[in-house]
Amino acid sequence: MSMDMSQFIEAFLEESFEGLDHMETELLALSEGDEETLHTIFRAAHSIKGGAGTFGFSAISEFTHGMETLLDRMRNGQQEATPEIVNLLLRAVDVLRGQLQAARDGGEADPAEAAEVRALIEATLGEDTPAPATGGGSDDAGSGNADGGDDGASGGWRIDFRPHADMLRTGNDPLRMFEVLEELGELTVSSQPDGLPETLEGYEPEASYLAWTLELRGDVERADIEEVFEWVEDECDLTIEPLETAGDSAGAQAPADPPPDGSGPESAPAGSEESAGGAPARTASKPTESSSMRVNAAKIDALIDMVGELVITQSMLTDISEQLEEDPSRVEQQIERLRSGLAELERNTRELQESVMGIRMVPIAQVFNRFPRLVHDLSGQLGKQIDLQMEGELTEIDKTVLEHLGDPLVHLVRNAIDHGIEMPDERSAAGKDPTGRVTLEAYHRGGNVVIEIRDDGRGMNSDRILEKARAAGLLRPDQTPEPHEILQYIFEPGLSTAEKLSDLSGRGVGMDVVKKNIRGLGGNIELHSEPGRGSRITIRLPLTLSIMDGQLLKIHDETFVIPLIAIVESLQTEPENVKQAFGKLPLYRLRDEYIPVVDLAALFGQAEPTPMPDRALLVVAEADNQRVALRVDDLLGQQQVVIKTLETNFRRVPGTAGATILGDGQVALILDVAGIARMAAGRDTRAA
Repeated sequence: MSMDMSQFIEAFLEESFEGLDHMETELLALSEGDEETLHTIFRAAHSIKGGAGTFGFSAISEFTHGMETLLDRMRNGQQEATPEIVNLLLRAVDVLRGQLQAARDGGEADPAEAAEVRALIEATLGEDTPAPATGGGSDDAGSGNADGGDDGASGGWRIDFRPHADMLRTGNDPLRMFEVLEELGELTVSSQPDGLPETLEGYEPEASYLAWTLELRGDVERADIEEVFEWVEDECDLTIEPLETAGDSAGAQAPADPPPDGSGPESAPAGSEESAGGAPARTASKPTESSSMRVNAAKIDALIDMVGELVITQSMLTDISEQLEEDPSRVEQQIERLRSGLAELERNTRELQESVMGIRMVPIAQVFNRFPRLVHDLSGQLGKQIDLQMEGELTEIDKTVLEHLGDPLVHLVRNAIDHGIEMPDERSAAGKDPTGRVTLEAYHRGGNVVIEIRDDGRGMNSDRILEKARAAGLLRPDQTPEPHEILQYIFEPGLSTAEKLSDLSGRGVGMDVVKKNIRGLGGNIELHSEPGRGSRITIRLPLTLSIMDGQLLKIHDETFVIPLIAIVESLQTEPENVKQAFGKLPLYRLRDEYIPVVDLAALFGQAEPTPMPDRALLVVAEADNQRVALRVDDLLGQQQVVIKTLETNFRRVPGTAGATILGDGQVALILDVAGIARMAAGRDTRAA
């Protein structure tokens, strides 16, 4: 049976990465005597080892063997789950992750790190742990014999293997299992054709009709055989028994007579052309990095329902068209049906869009789950006691946004631990709990996902930030910003308030990059801090990067779009509230707050700057903790727009976040409120 194994290898790698994440989480939560957690960790390692052997990743299988043995001794009570052992197993998880990434990407893992961790595991076991054979190997401690039978047989084993009818449909190939068995010892195979249908009329090509009797000779452990069949144990009838001593020699001298159909004893088809295409995973083209994602079946069902509704609506509109062609005089009678059909089409299209976008939504736990390990490692490295709290892990966000969110969050959490949380003795002296707390929380608000990173540490020193900002020339010596404005200087490039350098990111070092990345996702970031009480960083992100709700604006002769979530309010000016200073932007007083007014037509070079009229139309928008009033000519409708980047085929245009195509085919630029504020303030001098 020739088949492309790349899809199965990709599935194995994806499941293995998930298994490693699960192992890491369970190891961090492991407590002494927790047998259930140990069993869960063991099974994850056992599955990775078995799959790696099956697909020919011998280095992964051999390395996992030592982990499996150590875990087996821990769950049997022969080894204590000490913090040192847990840390060693966490290092082993890192090595395995590197090996799997190398297998996925066609690279090479770090052999020195693998050898060091393997030696530490063997030293912990107090013996040299023999590596398994490629098919799964020998397990000194025994990977567990569920039925309590013999762990080994001096002569070998007799295996009766009868697959269920549907086993082949799941992608499992008996020939590959026989290849792995042959690597464990001397193998002979006899097929049992009694299940074949008597006529071709009842034959199904994808059904499994054959059964096999296998004799495996050699010093092989029962657990290694069970491991080969582990993935199909629910899809076959399997019996494994020791070979009788009296029958061994006879069986070894000559195979049984072949049955009438000619499918008699044959050696395992390791060299058969039929299976060669799938066997050597090492020579197959490497699987690319998986871009797949798991989707709830209910979401697929909803999508199918929406497609059905669209088909019905399309049939209705087609019928109207045919009726008009047959009898043009009935236009008035069909107009109402046409309007109804178009309204139905609009509703179905929007629901279909929401269903499709829902498929791309994944829980933010996929990013949050990396932080328990990060906190565990950093707290040990820094000698701090830290309690990590995670809330809202099931909050969903677009997969594209999620993929770019990990690095900024890692930087912020590292900063909170390194420079926010105090040492235990310092916290105790301040009347605090010696254990500091870092909280990660995610929740939906409006059309955004909000993520908060909070700590109860020392907070940020505003005086020191101001001093650093003055030294960096970010403000004049006589300029005194408001307290909340001072904190924002931490996002300026190169500004750091760290007292000493460390190998971790100092608070402020790289914060400009964090802010840039968050802005690149269409979001914004806010910082609040209270000395002695801690800090809170709030990140607001759109649910998706591809579609947004927008407000259409008329500016001179062009149509622009502004994100609806950026709009605070729109208003017509009152002359007495306008303050005009020579050489500066006009200011508009809105409820005791003065907001700079930007003439968009002048900013984008559509018209010469003109004084503010008595009755101007303003759209007050907010981004990056600052408000700006945009002077526009008219407000058009609101609609959802598909965001298209300009950088792919043109270049980045300051003050814009992309473009979209409107219903009439016109291209409209999407405004970047934060960029417009920077341009208006002279901090972005690039020509629009």
